[in-house]
Amino acid sequence: MQNVLVFGGAGYIGSHACKALAAAGYRPIAYDNLSRGNGWAVKWGPLEEGDISDISKVRALLEKYEPSGVMHFAAYAYVGESNERPLMYYANNFCGTLALLRTITDHARVPVVFSSSCATYGNPLRVPISEDHPQNPINPYGRSKLFVEHMLRDIDAAYGLPWVALRYFNAAGADPASEIGECHEPEPHLIPAALMAAQSGRPMQIFGTDYDTPDGTCIRDFVHVSDIADAHVAALRYLLSGGKSLPLNLANEKGYSVKEVIAAASKVSGRQIPIKAVARRPGDPAILIGDPSQARTLLGWRPACSDLETQIRDAWLWLDGPAKQLAYRT
Repeated sequence: MQNVLVFGGAGYIGSHACKALAAAGYRPIAYDNLSRGNGWAVKWGPLEEGDISDISKVRALLEKYEPSGVMHFAAYAYVGESNERPLMYYANNFCGTLALLRTITDHARVPVVFSSSCATYGNPLRVPISEDHPQNPINPYGRSKLFVEHMLRDIDAAYGLPWVALRYFNAAGADPASEIGECHEPEPHLIPAALMAAQSGRPMQIFGTDYDTPDGTCIRDFVHVSDIADAHVAALRYLLSGGKSLPLNLANEKGYSVKEVIAAASKVSGRQIPIKAVARRPGDPAILIGDPSQARTLLGWRPACSDLETQIRDAWLWLDGPAKQLAYRT
C-alpha cells in the first residue's frame, strides 16, 4: 500500500481527501498542528502532529513513511481574516510552504498536489473563468496562494518536482455518510453559516447587497467537498503516471447568489433563516464561476454530488446530527 502524506489532513478538505485516498487504496498519513484542524477527523490513517515549517520533523516524516506523493492543505483560508492579519497569512501560507517544499525537494521530490484557490484570479474579466484567465488576486489569501503557484513552477523547472495546483471554487457540503464535516468557530463559510442560523434563530450577516448582480448579492460556484477530495486523488494518479505539472480548476460551472443559497438552506432545513445586511467585505469579487473543462479532460473528473441542494442537505445532516455531539458545539 502506497503512503501519501496529507499536510493539513485534520482540516475540512484535508480530512475528506484522506477518506478518498483510503477508498482508492492508499494509506493517508495526516500531518497537522491542530491549530484549526481536528483530531477526531483523522480516521483513515495515522495522525502526526507538527507544523509545516518544522523542517526536522517534516524530514523525519518523509524518511519514516517514504511517501509516493504529498497533498498540501495546510493553509489559513479566510478572505476576511487575511485582510485583517496579512502577516499571519504570508508567514504560514507562503513561508511555511517554502520550508515544506524545501524539505521535500531536498529529501523526496515526490509529486505534490497543492490546494490552491479561485481567489488567485481576483475580479474576473469573464466568466466562466478558465485557467488561462489573468491572476490578479485582491486579498492576501489569494496572493499567498498565487505566490506558492509561482514557487512550484520555479522549483519544478530547477529540480524536477512535479505538481498540480487545484484552484477550487467554494468547497461546501459534508461527507455523505456524515463521518466528518465542516467545523470552524467562528464559521466563515456561507452554507454552514446559513444552516447554523437556521438552528439558532440568530440573524446571519450578508456582506453587501449592492453588487452588480441580479439580486445585489455575490454569486459563487459551489463544489461538494467529496468531489474536491476525489479530484485530489485523480490529480495524484495523474502525476504518478507521468502527467505534466499544471494548475486545474475545480468548479461546478454554475453560480448561486448569497440570497439564493440562503433560500435553499431554508428549504432544506425547514426553518426560516433571519438575515442582517451589512457593508461589503473588502476582497470579495461580485461573481466567481469556474470552467473545469481541463480537469474533465486530464483527470476524467466530473462533480458527482455538487448540485446545490445535495451540498446543503449533506451539510445539514452533519450539522444537525453528528456535529452536535462534538465538544465545539456547546
